[in-house]
Amino acid sequence: MRVLISPAKKLDFESAGGAAAGALSEPEFIDRAGQLVRVMRRHSIGDLRRLMNISEPLARLNRQRFAEWGDAGEAPRAAIHAFQGDVYVGLEAEQMSRADLRYAQKHLRILSGLYGLLRPLDAIQPYRLEMGSRLKTRRGATLYDFWGSDLTDALNAEVERTRNPIWVNLASQEYAGVLQLRQLRGRVIEPQFRDLKNGAYKVISFFAKKARGALARFIIVNRIKRVEDLLDFDGLGYRHSPEHSSEAKPVFLRD
Repeated sequence: MRVLISPAKKLDFESAGGAAAGALSEPEFIDRAGQLVRVMRRHSIGDLRRLMNISEPLARLNRQRFAEWGDAGEAPRAAIHAFQGDVYVGLEAEQMSRADLRYAQKHLRILSGLYGLLRPLDAIQPYRLEMGSRLKTRRGATLYDFWGSDLTDALNAEVERTRNPIWVNLASQEYAGVLQLRQLRGRVIEPQFRDLKNGAYKVISFFAKKARGALARFIIVNRIKRVEDLLDFDGLGYRHSPEHSSEAKPVFLRD
């Protein structure tokens, strides 16, 4: 079972982090990331503000990050410890054992606008570049054009020798949109989390993000291999609801 998640805008390159699981690995698409960095270096602070819809201080910070990216930049950190958004609050990577991190290295993938595809222990530097950014490159007008089918092809190559692979898509629509999900080898499962609000069960983004991280953690820590076992997830007060679910989209409810 392989799990797909999104990155986060909030980063941590200062704290001690969690358990070490050996040396950091190199992102598979590091050369392509370098191509994007060179494109970003041509943009002014004003360009970055408009491209990413951010404040001037944030644009200035990220222009500096792109200028210094590489050997001159900030010391790299494992992706799973660097990202600090709501999904990663639920993931609780800092509480994982070395064995958990080694398992995650094989079974968890983070989709990234800059790096394309990341393993948990891949070394990254601070950046901000969302997948939905309309960044023009030689490959097209968006990052979806830039990455094309390359990430889907890379994921398929990973499971080439795996019998009946299962993908658990916990990424946001923005990030999952870079993949051709129907072209992935095997079965794709897309869990959904709904909370009771005003008498009806609804997807509430803040809670759903944390729940996706918690489910990813559940799969990693418990070495889940079958969809049937994934349905036993009851973290954060959620429970699987067969009546709201389909085979491809298990729904978890919380009152």
